[in-house]
Amino acid sequence: MTHLLAARWLFGMSLAFHIVFAAIGVAMPLLMVIAELRWRRTGEPAALELSRRWAKGVAVLFAVGAVSGTVISFELGLLWPRFMAFAGPIIGMPFSLEGFAFFAEAIFLGIFLYGRDRVSPRLHLASGILVAVAGAASAFFVTLANAWMNHPAGFQLLAGQAGEIDPVAAMFPAGWGEQVLHVLISSYAATAFAVAGIHAFHLRRTPGDPFHRTALATVLPVAMAAALLQPISGDLSARRIAVTQPVKLAALEGHFKTQRRAPLRVGGFPDVATGTTPGAIELPAGLSLLAFHDPDAEVRGLEDFPRERWPDPLKVHLAFEVMVALGSGLAALSLTAGVLWWRRRSLPTQPALLRALTWAAPAGFLALEAGWLVTEWGRQPFVVWGVLRTADAVTPVGGLEVPLVTFAVLYVFLALVTATVLRRMIRQTSAAGRSARGWSP
Repeated sequence: MTHLLAARWLFGMSLAFHIVFAAIGVAMPLLMVIAELRWRRTGEPAALELSRRWAKGVAVLFAVGAVSGTVISFELGLLWPRFMAFAGPIIGMPFSLEGFAFFAEAIFLGIFLYGRDRVSPRLHLASGILVAVAGAASAFFVTLANAWMNHPAGFQLLAGQAGEIDPVAAMFPAGWGEQVLHVLISSYAATAFAVAGIHAFHLRRTPGDPFHRTALATVLPVAMAAALLQPISGDLSARRIAVTQPVKLAALEGHFKTQRRAPLRVGGFPDVATGTTPGAIELPAGLSLLAFHDPDAEVRGLEDFPRERWPDPLKVHLAFEVMVALGSGLAALSLTAGVLWWRRRSLPTQPALLRALTWAAPAGFLALEAGWLVTEWGRQPFVVWGVLRTADAVTPVGGLEVPLVTFAVLYVFLALVTATVLRRMIRQTSAAGRSARGWSP
């Protein structure tokens, strides 16, 4: 394993682990607040117990996310010192603001957890809302930094150094809105479907349980709304990429030759040697239509760009296909659940739907991970697009294989401990649900 590859594996592994907890930190507080609002509106014991239990889950996952996020902050400086030296003066502001959002989330989460009987009901509810807002704000600021890495702005490159820095312009580069929207919606979809799957599983075992019915009725609308909005945000992101990073679009679509009425390729395995994508199903003019809303539009292919600026089309295309397939599946499931709910005028609990929701529980997070790989692999070989290559940003310190193995073991251990704690909490939640009787959505 090369020095550069070891650094990328180490940092990528840390991000892949942390992104799950980051997404939960964005979405789970919203679910917690919705349950609290439901209890205040209806007085249902199940909704109150749900709010309490979800708040405890948020606290556990927030703690693990804080640990993994701290590791990433150190790795940024230790693994990628030139990137931090170059980018720090330009995009230091969103990183600092993310820190403020993180601390705000921790403070208000403490008030929500321990202040239920110690502060006024309005203040208690307000603290929960602020936890949800701070969680979303944290993701917002981090995504702004990533958007800048994909489309650097707010500075002039003078003799290889950044000058005439405008930090506000750097915070809001072209495409920041589409990327932020896509990240937030994906966080809500992934988390809501995971929670819905857990309660659907328990409803299959104990049909009619009021606690799990309340939970599913609370979380399913969020999952459905996010999954149905996700393709729209994905379309906006893809159209932005077509303008700002055409080589990335060509890689993720397995598109080698510049042409009008470019076909949309579904599946397949891009082959750099032959400049083709064998096994793909081609939809005539589909790519031109999706990228530019014009079936006759010209789409630039990989062969239009220097070979050394290509991302790996095989990896990017496969990750993109996985993301789209999972996202489309969740949208179809959401549409089905919505139709069933509308027809029955009550929470749909058909065994087939509950089974589908159970199996779909991890799909949102798998799509989230695949989408992150599309973003990061698609930017290669640059860490800052068109300005700083990844190979030039890596630390000269060797022996990275040792921390790679060490952190791999650490993350497996943390994952097992977290899963054990959450499993115990879910069992306690199920037991508590059996005592919360007398309500049916």
